[in-house]
Amino acid sequence: METVVSGIRPTGNLHLGNYFGALKSFIQMQNEYNCYFFIADWHSMTTHPKPGDIQRSANTILAEYLACGIDPSKCAIYFQSDVKEVLELYLYLNMNTYLGELERVTSFKDKARKQPNNVNAGLLTYPTLMAADILIHKAAKVPVGKDQEQNMEMARKFARRFNSFYENDFFPEPASFSLSNKAIKIPGLDGSGKMGKSEGNCIYLIDDDKTIQKKVMKAVTDAGPQTPNSEKPESIQNLFTFLDIVSSKEAYNFYDEKWNDCSIRYGDLKKQLAQDIIAFTSPIRERIMEYSANTELLKKIAKEGAEKSQENAAKTLAEVRHIIGFR
Repeated sequence: METVVSGIRPTGNLHLGNYFGALKSFIQMQNEYNCYFFIADWHSMTTHPKPGDIQRSANTILAEYLACGIDPSKCAIYFQSDVKEVLELYLYLNMNTYLGELERVTSFKDKARKQPNNVNAGLLTYPTLMAADILIHKAAKVPVGKDQEQNMEMARKFARRFNSFYENDFFPEPASFSLSNKAIKIPGLDGSGKMGKSEGNCIYLIDDDKTIQKKVMKAVTDAGPQTPNSEKPESIQNLFTFLDIVSSKEAYNFYDEKWNDCSIRYGDLKKQLAQDIIAFTSPIRERIMEYSANTELLKKIAKEGAEKSQENAAKTLAEVRHIIGFR
């Protein structure tokens, strides 16, 4: 069975875009692959989080993973910082990684522009740590978005370089597993094409009913269609995308007909949409709160996931040390 590795940084709550964009695919993948899903708390240190926030944020993501359907009996769910072998492999990979190639990484240049007073070494070597996360499990596939493709190419380069330098075929080259064919692109409520934390246009899985209703009612609209059967502008198409995902086919068709005959009332559409989003997220929110309150269960799941991951990582690292020449 092929191995899949994927991680998420603990930088706030998960939203509907995360759920439909990746988590649904992860839930399916855990039934088909040998999966390692980790919470990248080391990666989060590039932004210098407060000590108390690291564990709290990591536990939040763990609870939300579980609430969405990630099953610890089918895969390993763990905190990155619990698998120390990753750091040793990170060191070895850094020894064969060059400053110039790291400085050319687009995500590094973007972050350096956004946070000029915090251009740290961890930010520079982010691709190397990401490669260590992947290669420590000799992953065949890694589900990533397009924004991570350059880092994935570097992970493949590091694997090839290690194999070439030490004249072996130890590391497989991890393939990018595109979610585009499986995942649904969730739009933002501000009229933009994508829901994202930095854009402030999210509906979070933990949002209560009033918060969801308030956000939906503030969604961007226009003056309405002026001619029958006209094309929907992006902001309106976004609302229909939501309807298609969380509402019944009858509700979608009803408002689609109202659009086409120019009689649509956006207030009614938004009330319907808010009601249906609440119905969809409420069971997930209840499970999130249950898991979040059960800190002992979260510790147990994280510990078991770390043990499973560490066992596999230790085997890889022992072979790496032997190949390099450490005894």
